[in-house]
Amino acid sequence: MTKITTDHLSRDAFVYIRQSTADQLVHNQESRRRQYGLADRAKQLGWVTVEIVDDDLGRSGGGVTRPGFERLLAAICQGRVGAVFAIEASRLARNGRDWHTLIEFCGLVGTVIVDEDGIYDPRHSNDRLLLGMKGTMSEFELSLFRQRSQEALRQKARRGALFLGVAAGYVKTGRDRIEKDPDQRVQDALRIVFAKFAELQSVRQVHVWLREEGIALPTACHSAAEGRSVVWRAPLYNTVHNILTNPIYAGAYAFGRTTSKVSVEEGRKRVRRGVRRPLAEWDVLLKDQHEGYISWTEFERNQRVIADNATGKGNAVARGAARHGESLLAGLLRCGHCGRKMYVAYGGKAGRYHCEGALVNHGAERCISFGGLRADHAVGAEVLRVLKPLGVDAAVRALEAQAGEMSAAKRQLELALQRARFEAAHARRQYDAVDPTNRLVAGELERRWNEALQVVRGIESEIAAIEARKPAPLGEREREQLMRLGADLELAWSHPAATSATRKRIMRAALSEIVVRVEAEHIEMVLHWQGGDHTALKLKKNGVGKHRWTIPEDTLSLVRELARFMPDRQIARLLNRAGKPTGRGNGWTQGRVCSFRSHYGIAVHRPSEWAERGEITLEAAAQIMDVSVMTALRMVRRGIVKGRQVCRGAPWAIEAKDVAAYRARNEPRRPLPADSAQGCLNFQ
Repeated sequence: MTKITTDHLSRDAFVYIRQSTADQLVHNQESRRRQYGLADRAKQLGWVTVEIVDDDLGRSGGGVTRPGFERLLAAICQGRVGAVFAIEASRLARNGRDWHTLIEFCGLVGTVIVDEDGIYDPRHSNDRLLLGMKGTMSEFELSLFRQRSQEALRQKARRGALFLGVAAGYVKTGRDRIEKDPDQRVQDALRIVFAKFAELQSVRQVHVWLREEGIALPTACHSAAEGRSVVWRAPLYNTVHNILTNPIYAGAYAFGRTTSKVSVEEGRKRVRRGVRRPLAEWDVLLKDQHEGYISWTEFERNQRVIADNATGKGNAVARGAARHGESLLAGLLRCGHCGRKMYVAYGGKAGRYHCEGALVNHGAERCISFGGLRADHAVGAEVLRVLKPLGVDAAVRALEAQAGEMSAAKRQLELALQRARFEAAHARRQYDAVDPTNRLVAGELERRWNEALQVVRGIESEIAAIEARKPAPLGEREREQLMRLGADLELAWSHPAATSATRKRIMRAALSEIVVRVEAEHIEMVLHWQGGDHTALKLKKNGVGKHRWTIPEDTLSLVRELARFMPDRQIARLLNRAGKPTGRGNGWTQGRVCSFRSHYGIAVHRPSEWAERGEITLEAAAQIMDVSVMTALRMVRRGIVKGRQVCRGAPWAIEAKDVAAYRARNEPRRPLPADSAQGCLNFQ
């Protein structure tokens, strides 16, 4: 009895076609022809309308999203499909979920499944059992193939002989060896990347510098027609990062640096490939396998620097890259109370270090915080003290580097010019070898020759532009200044040309970490040097309301006293003569004195205050005592009459009652003559 009925023939036949990879699409042409040939078989079995479902060509059947298979299931559920044609079960699915879902839907609506071996009706228990076994065998076959291939790859990788692809800068020699690319331009470009990273300590800064200098980087390119080739492109951040993190450039062979992560999204398997694994989890790592551009020690140091710069990865140990903020200790501080990393917050240029890990993570109280200026100054002075013997040596090295350094961009352009001239000469030889009258060929070769010459002229103009921008060599005066800065590191540290980012890099080169505790009114710091030594520092913490612009207490007390004796204008003159500046180092004016008084709640001077206190000026006292001002001053200094002076240059305040008493004691006892015109002689 045939399993195909008129009900099946009244509906459409669907031919499902799938190949797993793009490589199969290119090379396995016969398999695809066999699958398309199923349409003819459907017509031979009696179907008039045959629909081809080939949306999933180049897609795996292992459970990932397949739009063609989804369309097939939707058509089955709508009752439009009488039969599903496929070469075998592995074409329809490579996992039990999709396979049994298809069988279930076909059994519900009465759709048959046809392959090269026969016709199956899922409503029949025997056919359903056979289809289930075929799906299970297909799934097992896939896992077996995968296991065999992966184990073979691992076995070859353990010998360091597996090269699925070779990074730019290396070429394969034989079946299981690689060596440096003989192209000198490629080698120099890679050395520039490693040298600039050692200087700038940041992948992003190296990328920006390469862009500014116009230096292209080599990239390995694979094509079916030409095979592997090196293409020069403007540097991307990922390109620079891959060069700095690839162990092949350190002379090591590595396998299993990345893995795949499988997740379920909307009921479908999603495979995320290329997930980086930690170095300790790599499958194979063989050091000193070939000649490297850097040593393995330098490679490990570069990885630590890159990891420290990754502040956005949620790493509590990362110090972060040296940025342009003014705070020098950012990324180096660790709280001595809770052990968490400390951060910096800016209010203007002045930074403040704080630890808020307990508040953010647990909702507890804030840990510690303190101003950064005093801490930066103290740690900077300690670093300069330790590095002082190395200053002259650094200056000498800077002179040597400036004298022998050649622009990296110019060097790369010169190598590119050599290559361009070779290409132009090659194009010329091709043109000379052809008959000029054969214009079909000679015209094309002439065009190629002209393009090569234009490239040569373009590179020559770029080299000329670099020469025009090249700074003049250091003269004798500049050399002496550089040596002087090397001998006096404090002067170099505070030099206007020294940026905060430069100072931070010096800090990080000398220090690995700083542990900070705040106890009472002091900041206790333990400096952990890169060599393993430790230094303890203890700083006095600013009081509440104190800052670097605060006026000293003696000046504040002086203004309080002077405000009881003279107006603001005279106070400003007196403070300027006494050499007492404002908190920002400026001179005093009437307005600044007035603002200062208002801030500290000091009352303005009133002329009646002298009388209220029972005090008079030195001049008034001299007049009452009928003596000269100098005589009155000597009397005050000898204690004959009581007086006080707030500071040098301030007015003398004389007790009025003492002056009156002195006047009474020294009143003349003889009678005055009756004649008012008669004078008297007063001897003193």
